Amino acid sequence: MVRLGVNVDHIATIREARRTVNPDPVDAALIAERAGCDGITVHLRQDERHIKKRDVQLLRSVVKTYLNVELSTKPNSVSFIKKVKPDWACFVPERIEEITTEGGLDILRQAGRVKKAIGDLKSKGIKVTVFIEPDIEMVEKSKELGADAIEINTKSYALRPQGQKEITRIIKAAEFASSLGLQVHAGHDLNYRNIYRIIKIREIEEVNIGHIIIARAVYVGLERAVKEMVDILR
Repeated sequence: MVRLGVNVDHIATIREARRTVNPDPVDAALIAERAGCDGITVHLRQDERHIKKRDVQLLRSVVKTYLNVELSTKPNSVSFIKKVKPDWACFVPERIEEITTEGGLDILRQAGRVKKAIGDLKSKGIKVTVFIEPDIEMVEKSKELGADAIEINTKSYALRPQGQKEITRIIKAAEFASSLGLQVHAGHDLNYRNIYRIIKIREIEEVNIGHIIIARAVYVGLERAVKEMVDILR
């Protein structure tokens, strides 16, 4: 069965729209766990535009499944996560002006920085993922740099979910990663419809989904929105 990591960033986005204390992503994480998800994911951005360091610290103390924190390779972010010690950390590219993550991390051009960041976190017992495009060279480099897992960027697939090109790229990358001993995760723009082809890929062990679950929760409530996705995966 494919694990579901629920990203609660957009609960914090709503909170920050009014710069108040509600809704709290920590409360949302507890509801998502109660609904049957396998883990909680948050992205701690440099500008803390939604998730704050305070949120990450509280989540570390209350999450009963596993906590996965997405972050950049900037030293101050890595230093903070070393202290918090989530179960997983996922290195992603980050640009201040972007609305959401725009693509996979270029670990070929940033190999030295990424390798050091991976080593720093693994020295504290934190398992590390790198968010990459479904590219064989990127997969091979992830293994070389010491990652425990890759998370395949599914954005291009999500734009053309009925096409064959992008799903084929994902399948080949997943198969190759698994052959190297890497765990395979997937995420970005996955929803209640396009998820089906992704979870049929045997090597994919986990998906991380946020925006569509929070959007669905506006209409049906968070617990039901999470349960509906859990039911699909199971």
